[in-house]
Amino acid sequence: MTQLDKIFSGKSKAVIGMIHFPPLPSAPMYDDKKGIKYLRDVVEKDLFALQEGGIDAVMFCNENDRPYNFEADFATVATMSSIIGTLLKKIKVPFGVDVLWDPKAALAIAKATGGQFIREIVTGVFVSDMGFWNTKVGELYRYRRLIEADDISIFFNISAEFAYNLDRRPLEVIAESTVFSSLADVILVSGPMTGAPPTPEIVKKVKEKVDVPVFVNTGFNKDNADEMFKYADGAIVGTSLKYEGITWNQVDPERVRALMNKVNSIRG
Repeated sequence: MTQLDKIFSGKSKAVIGMIHFPPLPSAPMYDDKKGIKYLRDVVEKDLFALQEGGIDAVMFCNENDRPYNFEADFATVATMSSIIGTLLKKIKVPFGVDVLWDPKAALAIAKATGGQFIREIVTGVFVSDMGFWNTKVGELYRYRRLIEADDISIFFNISAEFAYNLDRRPLEVIAESTVFSSLADVILVSGPMTGAPPTPEIVKKVKEKVDVPVFVNTGFNKDNADEMFKYADGAIVGTSLKYEGITWNQVDPERVRALMNKVNSIRG
């Protein structure tokens, strides 16, 4: 049994639903009048909506901390850890952590709270909306060893949103190289930005080149699930599960049910 089988109890075509924190303390859009309790209430409501809709797993993310940093500050790590920690008894599915764009912070929060996976950009060099982006995968894996977090899977997003990869090799070649050199547990394939899907053709090309699971990372929905799941082993989904399909809205439980009904029909 692989590490991924253990996370998802052997379930095929796993779907991970995103829980987007409102802006956190130190982020430009944080609302101090609403405070930490408001953050917790929003996160808890989204957690319940995803679980009630039958989602396979959830991932906590500071998606609203725009504009993003490459290094998370203490307030981000502390607040996310605290809120996830207070909800642990209510989390009924596997969960992961994503901190934009700091893989060490995500790994630390997952270690502290019992998360089973993280999602990050950990390989490549990019020109991005946030500036020049040079990743350091070797440092991340040594940090994972240092804090004894080897049981936490690392999901590699190899096609960063909001960024241009200076590595001009075809994406499927990058994927193959990444699995060989960087020990990726899962390869993620994204569209150009949040909510936009990759093409099924590129998912197919990546899947044919690697021997680890390949997940669709953006733009997955009930209308393209059949096509995407011809090739992908799973999906991470956020925007299409929100009210009116708007990234910054809260999770709509009816959209979750509709998607999971579709996914379950594909699973047979």
